[in-house]
Amino acid sequence: MISTRHRAVIEFVLDHLVWFILIAVVALFSFTVPSYFQIGIFANIVEQSTFVATLAIGLSLLIIAGYMDLSVESVMALAAMVIGILFAKSGVGLGLTLTPAWLIVPVSLAIALAVGAVVGASNAFFVVRLKMNAFIVTLAAYIWGRGLVVALSGGRSAQELPAELRFLAIERFLSVPLIAWVSIAATLAFAFILNKTPFGRHLLLVGGNATAAYRAGIRVDRLTATTFVLAGAIAGLAGWLLAIRTSGATANLGVGMLFQTFAAVVIGGVSLKGGVGSLTGVYAGVLLLASIQTAINLMGMPAHFTQLIQGGMVLVAVLLDTVKIAIRKKLA
Repeated sequence: MISTRHRAVIEFVLDHLVWFILIAVVALFSFTVPSYFQIGIFANIVEQSTFVATLAIGLSLLIIAGYMDLSVESVMALAAMVIGILFAKSGVGLGLTLTPAWLIVPVSLAIALAVGAVVGASNAFFVVRLKMNAFIVTLAAYIWGRGLVVALSGGRSAQELPAELRFLAIERFLSVPLIAWVSIAATLAFAFILNKTPFGRHLLLVGGNATAAYRAGIRVDRLTATTFVLAGAIAGLAGWLLAIRTSGATANLGVGMLFQTFAAVVIGGVSLKGGVGSLTGVYAGVLLLASIQTAINLMGMPAHFTQLIQGGMVLVAVLLDTVKIAIRKKLA
């Protein structure tokens, strides 16, 4: 018989396993990879993680709710392109200005969030109201979203955002750009929402057993629709941050980031079966992937090693998810 204390320790380790792995990997690279153990390297890892970490918030919420969203990458690119077209000064940018100039920060953010929320609402309509398969609906949104980016830009780029926006990418706090702190703040905010609010608790219940949640009085359809809209808006936030980082947008901006995001979500401990997940764990998964990629770059290894390792880690993470479920059943 396992004591209550030992059960609590096991649960803690299972819940925070990715953090232990991250610490072990960073320690290993610090001893084996030249020039790895530096404040500048760690700050760069956090900066690299900004966009995948932000995308992972919305994707995690939907997977926890029992759904999939393949459109987040395209939504990010679309929001970035809209911001680029409206405010960039060269390329296809219209170079719009606001008075006073600082208004461009909240206005551009509101526009990016709105673009994402509209796509999320579209996905919600087809999935919740028309009962279509979320995988197919969001795959279609991924495709038409990319097409819309090219249509709006004509395949050209929009460059040179105003200094008031670039400020967030240039200025640093504790050696980390402000855009990265925005991503960290968003992760912590939604981690709090997921763990400490009725919305978060209901989301976990719906993902675990939607029928039981409905019978318990939870408005499952409304909750699902809200989560799709949130995921879209968060992807819009990622697009806003990416546009600021690149000072504009290109037609192929962020291509392939969906797969990195999905890998981070799975490695971070979000169960593909729904109902289980931690956003702080997902952020650790993002940092783990960025740490490995940085180490590979410092060692001068070919870039394809990153993909090989990421693929293997996803398989291991899915296997660990199965093992953790089995362990928790024995503890129950």
